[in-house]
Amino acid sequence: MLGIAAAVLFFVSFLINAADIATNDVFSSTNVMLLGLIALALHVAGIGAGRVSRRR
Repeated sequence: MLGIAAAVLFFVSFLINAADIATNDVFSSTNVMLLGLIALALHVAGIGAGRVSRRR
């Protein structure tokens, strides 16, 4: 799930950068990209994977 969120954040960051949209400092393309990298790192670490393995 976090991998999908990271992809969406990277896409939003790309749109902000490509369209040269003037945003405030909080939603700049760099900050959105860093949020995407955080989500991707959490996904790779296994947090938010959505799978629960229960063995009996």
